[in-house]
Amino acid sequence: MGRLRATAPAWAVHVFFVVCAVAATLAYRWAGHTGQPVVQTLVAATPTVTFVLALRSGNLPLRRPWLMAVGGLALLLITQLCWPAWVRDGHLGRAEGDLPDLILSSAHGLFLFGAALGLRRRMAEDAGGILDAALVGLCAGGPVWVWGIQPHLPAGASTTGQVLMLIDVLVLCGVVGCLIRMVRTAGPARAPLAYLLVTATITLVAISSGSPQPALAAQLWPLAFLTLAAASLHPGVFAVTEPQPGAAPVGNGRPDLGWLAAALAINPLLTAVQTFRGNDSANLLLPIGTLLVIPLVLLRIHRLTVQRENAERTLAYQASHDELTGLCNRRQVMAEIDRALAGVHRGELPGVTVLLCDLNGFKPINDRYGHLVGDEALKVVAQRLKDVTTCGDLVARLGGDEFLVVRREVDGGDLAEWIQDALRVPMRLSVGPVSVGVTIGAAHARPGDAVDREALIARADAAMYAGKTSRAA
Repeated sequence: MGRLRATAPAWAVHVFFVVCAVAATLAYRWAGHTGQPVVQTLVAATPTVTFVLALRSGNLPLRRPWLMAVGGLALLLITQLCWPAWVRDGHLGRAEGDLPDLILSSAHGLFLFGAALGLRRRMAEDAGGILDAALVGLCAGGPVWVWGIQPHLPAGASTTGQVLMLIDVLVLCGVVGCLIRMVRTAGPARAPLAYLLVTATITLVAISSGSPQPALAAQLWPLAFLTLAAASLHPGVFAVTEPQPGAAPVGNGRPDLGWLAAALAINPLLTAVQTFRGNDSANLLLPIGTLLVIPLVLLRIHRLTVQRENAERTLAYQASHDELTGLCNRRQVMAEIDRALAGVHRGELPGVTVLLCDLNGFKPINDRYGHLVGDEALKVVAQRLKDVTTCGDLVARLGGDEFLVVRREVDGGDLAEWIQDALRVPMRLSVGPVSVGVTIGAAHARPGDAVDREALIARADAAMYAGKTSRAA
């Protein structure tokens, strides 16, 4: 689906947010005891409407993930409609474990899961850094829970309510860490990502302050909805889903092991300290925090393993292949000739043929058009050599304009003719049609021949120079 740009410029979205935030705050204060739930319901419906509009306009092209996120927003709206005075009366953040708590946690999880799927392309650009940020943020949720939330919970807080609230807090802390990392990425997505970061932060503060300061939580709750609405209205929201050129990820992808070790040690240390003090306020933290951390740690280890395997494959490829043409290099082809000759001596192969190919008329191309055009010609020659050989043949570039073909049989000369015919056709380069020729020297090794690699290549080299001499004569 093509992009349909938002009609409102970025500054208009910022003005919209400020005006709506001020209006919602004043309306909530002036609405009175009976009117406050109405204000909260209207504000709760705002992001659902704006996300639907963003989907319809094409600014959120990945429909399924964002429809899932809209489902989470719809659950939040249903909670507000079914229990309109729940936030106003100070039930938010009290860990009562009733149905609104369960729906609230489910709505947050559904929205965050959908948003994560929608952001997966952007997160893939910096997957290692995102995982590290999520780990640090999630582990930072431990101190938030132990020192900022659990001491203020009412005596009637249920175990179920505390588990739901702890999961919500830890996940939100992880999300805040991820968004901080992504906001640092340059590009048009910075503003909508910043709005999402503010949304997650306000939600976390509202839940944390729900028990000690319910009035503050009730006033923060509408602001979270409005920042979320502003994120979906911003014209840069398309770049959130579809990263734009120039939005390079931060860092080099290597984990900061010191920070990760400190983050992972926080929750066990907190639990140990609370246990020594005779305070069981952290009993829930360690098992739940560990269950959330383990998958992220496994993903990070898996990613590091994949990166190492890719690096090893890249190094192995570079060590055995020519950088310009992608053909095998001298080292690799010499090792292959040794293996083929060993197979011939053991009777496993009927013979080995090497064809040393030296281009004719290549130097004038370099002299007339420059080395870049010469490199183009070498790439075309390499491709044509691969086209006329079989999958069992090995084509290598020895250096300069010399190529070597190894065939694991005694070739009757057809291959040399095919190569000459293929290279006789003019090449279409950036400067126009260009022609080169080729002189080929062939050498064979049969079972019983006392020949090694150096002798075999020397024979091919002598045959090639004999061909050049006869051609010059």
